Amino acid sequence: MKRRTLGGTGISVSEYALGAMMFGTWGNGDQHESVRMIHRALDAGINLVDTADVYSQGESEEIVGKALKGRRDDVVLATKGSSSMGDDPNHSGNSRRWLTRALENSLRRLGTDYVDLYQVHRPDADTDIDETLSALSDLVRAGKARAIGHSTFPVEQIVEAQWTAERRGHIRFRTEQPPYSILARGVEAAVLPTAQRYGMGVLTWGPLSAGWLSGKYARPTDINLTAGSGRAALERHKFDPSVPGNARKLEALGELTTLADDAGLKLAHLAVAFVRAHPAVTSVIIGPRTAAHLDDLLEGVDIELSEDVLDRIDEIVPPGTDLNRDDFYYTPPALSDTSLRRR
Repeated sequence: MKRRTLGGTGISVSEYALGAMMFGTWGNGDQHESVRMIHRALDAGINLVDTADVYSQGESEEIVGKALKGRRDDVVLATKGSSSMGDDPNHSGNSRRWLTRALENSLRRLGTDYVDLYQVHRPDADTDIDETLSALSDLVRAGKARAIGHSTFPVEQIVEAQWTAERRGHIRFRTEQPPYSILARGVEAAVLPTAQRYGMGVLTWGPLSAGWLSGKYARPTDINLTAGSGRAALERHKFDPSVPGNARKLEALGELTTLADDAGLKLAHLAVAFVRAHPAVTSVIIGPRTAAHLDDLLEGVDIELSEDVLDRIDEIVPPGTDLNRDDFYYTPPALSDTSLRRR
């Protein structure tokens, strides 16, 4: 598997990264199978494993820790903090108080004394970025993290963080982890170019757009919104065909399926290869739930899309377009909190 350098860190990472969100009660409850999947990914050449404390409320990190016993030195290990880990509001966010504790908890679950990349999972409007960078810099200097990054940051906060690090003498964020797929291309407009401008590594997630590009959906009746049926029921606004953005996704899906068939490719392979083709992308995070899902995705690891195919994708979903804005997974408080928009 091909490797790329992660930003300016000098760390060599595989073009595919293994995302561990589906390991544990959120996805695959069989811990033994999850461990075997991690080993399968490592044996296939993947050397970057990405998890987070919030995934299955710590169980994912525990599974990753079990799988990496005896192999830790060969793996670039990334985790994330800041998401809520309990009812106490102080058990979340990007404060020094919480991130310091959150990383200690993650290290314990992972069974290691350091991570290669520690990322804040989302922006935190209640914490000054100077406070966050100060805390993360201390964690790096203490040897508990080799590099720091963030996930799903809007472009203005990426820039603010870089400027704050320079002006205040902090260690700067080296990576951004945005959602990116054929159906959610909004990050192409500013996030990806800005990451390139600052020499940041980019670890994208959601290349199959929550399963939309897996090949399982072809018509509205394929989407089961019944309670308890899965992700579509939990996130109806991202799947309900009556939502205009989702109707546009279904329309694009039909054209993309035809394009994949004409190119002799599986739709999922087309989708991942598209993300990997962007020059800003360092590694594409795949998040399989089963061994079959993993094996299928690994089959497409060497696929390179032709200019004609990429041009046709641009015609179906224009560059910089999010067909459903909710697929970005972050809404700024200025939009979500009415008190910030009214006197």
